[in-house]
Amino acid sequence: MKTKTAGEEMSQPRAVVLVSGGLDSSTALAIARSQGFECYALSVAYGQRHVAELDAAARVAAGLGAREHRVMKVDLAGIGGSALTDPKIQVPESPAPGIPVTYVPARNTIMLALALAWAEVLEAATVFIGVNAIDYSGYPDCRPEFIEAFERMAARATKAGVEGKPCRIYTPLIALSKADIIREGVRLGVDFALTVSCYQADSEGRACGRCDSCRLRREGFEAAGIVDPTRYQNRGQATPG
Repeated sequence: MKTKTAGEEMSQPRAVVLVSGGLDSSTALAIARSQGFECYALSVAYGQRHVAELDAAARVAAGLGAREHRVMKVDLAGIGGSALTDPKIQVPESPAPGIPVTYVPARNTIMLALALAWAEVLEAATVFIGVNAIDYSGYPDCRPEFIEAFERMAARATKAGVEGKPCRIYTPLIALSKADIIREGVRLGVDFALTVSCYQADSEGRACGRCDSCRLRREGFEAAGIVDPTRYQNRGQATPG
């Protein structure tokens, strides 16, 4: 591999990529890298019950060559209101109408704000986030309208924005099916065996096979015609949805 000169490294654009450790954000990181960005991976420890995803995020960031990986802490468990932060609220294991209890209030707003702040310090003009509005759980902060509104706010709320260099919030997966996301990730060299998507993964990162996130992941691999490398708690087998 050719070693970059100091001048080449200086000219490479920087991007902050939100990396949760799951399937979508890993693919978003791979896309950012493929587009020539020097990637700074950001994960957020917000009090999630599936804390194994943070270990997965570190593996993914290292595997995809992020320049740096940081974990920032926010106490969303102290706010509660979600099955992902409050152990007293059960994670649903069957689809239900409406916004599910796994929605974490203002999570993407907070994560994007942290990414925006780091991007401004790094003089990075782009933040990548792997939100998806096709095969998803119906969270309001995964929709294009939210991203567009946040981007407008960011242009008015930051020094870079006021000086005419606003940060772009890039959502390369927002209109893709889960199967298409998986195909793109495989094409770009993502090792999905490193990722954790399950809302109630155990300490080793093994999936329950029953929650909504497991269902979407399993159906995505099936539709893509790609072998699912997910490790499950029950003898390596997913529970049919």
